[in-house]
Amino acid sequence: MDFRKIFHYISYLQYPLMLMALYYVLTPYLLGMETLKENPNVIFENLNTGLIFMGLGTSFSSLQDTTRIQNKISRKIWENPKKGKIAIVFIGSTILFLLCLGLIGYFKLGNGILKELSVGIIVLGLGMFGFLKGAIEMFENHRKDKNTVTNNI
Repeated sequence: MDFRKIFHYISYLQYPLMLMALYYVLTPYLLGMETLKENPNVIFENLNTGLIFMGLGTSFSSLQDTTRIQNKISRKIWENPKKGKIAIVFIGSTILFLLCLGLIGYFKLGNGILKELSVGIIVLGLGMFGFLKGAIEMFENHRKDKNTVTNNI
């Protein structure tokens, strides 16, 4: 029984979760202007639900097999030491921004739809931690210079 393969297949749940997030984000615009005029909060409610599903989907990406590269774009990034480091810093900065934004919104805003939206932003930021872990592992597994690095002790 190969657990790595099982978790890799479970990681494919990220795609239906992302599609659900896309559905919730687009639904208010597909309902029509009359519905939005009657209930303008439906945009924020659906956006919050979309952010939660996006965070869940992103967290499932950490279950994929990091010894394999999924596509050519990933290969170009993770094999290049400079591009890989830039990608990891970008992902880490995005997580920090989302968590700060979500926590500030949660604690500074009173009860209301924007406070609920902050919860969705926090869930997305937390879900991206798994994505960051996977990115670091991909970088370590695939970078071209890993065999040429010497330890200067």
